[in-house]
Amino acid sequence: MVDIFGLPLSMVLLLAGAGLMLAEALAPGANFIVLGSGLTVAGLVGVLLSPLIGGVAIILLMTLVFLLASGATLAGYRRLGIGTGGSGSKTTDSSSLRGNTGTVTERVTSDGGEVKLDDGGFNPYYRARAMDRDIEVGTEVVVMDPGGGNVVTVAPANEDDIDRALREAREQDRAAGATGDAETNRVSESDGDADADGGSESDREPESA
Repeated sequence: MVDIFGLPLSMVLLLAGAGLMLAEALAPGANFIVLGSGLTVAGLVGVLLSPLIGGVAIILLMTLVFLLASGATLAGYRRLGIGTGGSGSKTTDSSSLRGNTGTVTERVTSDGGEVKLDDGGFNPYYRARAMDRDIEVGTEVVVMDPGGGNVVTVAPANEDDIDRALREAREQDRAAGATGDAETNRVSESDGDADADGGSESDREPESA
């Protein structure tokens, strides 16, 4: 069998497939799972059968197994309805997650949690955090901030537009208040430095006289 970097081709395929599946686990929605599963199964078949079958035959067999395994994985995702816009093969980028709806699978707090998005790509499970209050398991939610696709910020989907607007306004006021406090502190520090400099000049004037 062909060697790559000193390793048999079957072992290289197995390691590459395992790496892609790990990448999918770390970055859900990246769609590595289909390719990773095909490479993993093909590599495993090659490792097991290479002592019995050699040459071109084992390479052709691994190629066939790769195609079958990848196709079966893709078909499975499509059957489960996982994908974007009704297509199980469409990649979901982080920006398209905004406004997406889903269900809480692990209680979501300001520190973390998990949701299953309706159109979340091949792996619809995402880490999530709540905007201002905890959200219980089974609650329907909507993505307010995709957060780069790693940790999405969600809110209950049953909020009406007025409630959501008020909550967003509170968040903006809170952010503006924090910015204003920081600016006030900087001004106060500047005034204090100026007063200190003025006091020093007053102390030195009698000595000059």
